[in-house]
Amino acid sequence: MIEKTAGREFPLREAHNLVRDLMTPNPWIYWIDFLFHISLGWAAFVIFLSMPLSLPWQFLAGIVATFAFYRAAIFIHELAHLKKGTFQLFRLVWNITCGIPLLIPSFTYDGVHNDHHKRDVYGTDKDGEYVPFATLKPVVMIGYVMLSFILPLFFIIRFLLLTPLSYLIPPLRKFVWERASSLTIDMNYKRGENAIRNDKHWKIQEFAAFVFITAVVAAIALEVLSARFLILWYVIAMFIFFINSLRTLSAHAYRNPGDQPMEFAEQYLDSINVPGNLLITALWAPVGLRYHATHHLFMSMPYHNLGEAQRRLVNGLSDNTLYLETVRTSMWDALQRIWGEASANTRRASVPCTDATFEDSAGREKNA
Repeated sequence: MIEKTAGREFPLREAHNLVRDLMTPNPWIYWIDFLFHISLGWAAFVIFLSMPLSLPWQFLAGIVATFAFYRAAIFIHELAHLKKGTFQLFRLVWNITCGIPLLIPSFTYDGVHNDHHKRDVYGTDKDGEYVPFATLKPVVMIGYVMLSFILPLFFIIRFLLLTPLSYLIPPLRKFVWERASSLTIDMNYKRGENAIRNDKHWKIQEFAAFVFITAVVAAIALEVLSARFLILWYVIAMFIFFINSLRTLSAHAYRNPGDQPMEFAEQYLDSINVPGNLLITALWAPVGLRYHATHHLFMSMPYHNLGEAQRRLVNGLSDNTLYLETVRTSMWDALQRIWGEASANTRRASVPCTDATFEDSAGREKNA
């Protein structure tokens, strides 16, 4: 199988042959990785709350809690991809210890993310995880990142207020499902009625999140819990969304204007790999997300095998030129490139076209 793009051929069949033995997830790795980081996150959270304000160790505990919770939360991406009907106990434990306390139960990503990988959906206006940032003004990216600081409030409102109200008001119920139940970046995204893959019991997750945030607010009102609990929760959630927004901007080139689907190889070339290093890059792109383009080639590959797949493809492909086009040296490199493209496209859009030709956002020359 050969995928063609811009007159070049991507050796897809050869790539599959190189990694075909890496498609089976190892449950032990999932459990050990997740349980270690969620335990570390809650331990650091409790340490922070138990310390007097202004201590340096408290600041360190807050940082540890943020990155530990972030890595644990990103397992929601794996849950969206794991074979249907598998890892059910893991899904339950993840929701109880991470998804529900952070107000991002797994149903908010289940089904929605799978559309992002469909050939006829990726990069179009039906893809809730795609905004053509490279074709828009750079200020749109700034607005997207700044949204991180109010997103935790949105989730509090979603589960504390809108959930019980939607039980009583049927039209609101429909609105909440379509517009306020998905982890996406496109604010115009409308979730389909049947956009569920694994989480058939999503209503239980939703109710559990409502009970959790209600119990926290009630405990604070009754002075059983200090208000610092909710404040710290908010700050950690805010920074998790902030880091993830930068990671998201580094995950794709976002060049497709959304009016037409992309070929499979084009979707790969519109995605980004930032191999970086295990210590730094894995902090902001955890659970295999630093190999995001490789993930788009093999979406069923478990996160713990993506690094090995990357090495095999770089060294084993007879022609790795196209494969290496997705590689960025760092988050800064990826952000600089998409910012530069958006700026260049904005300047071109503001100047009347006088040439017989122009360049599209990918740098290819077209007839005007």
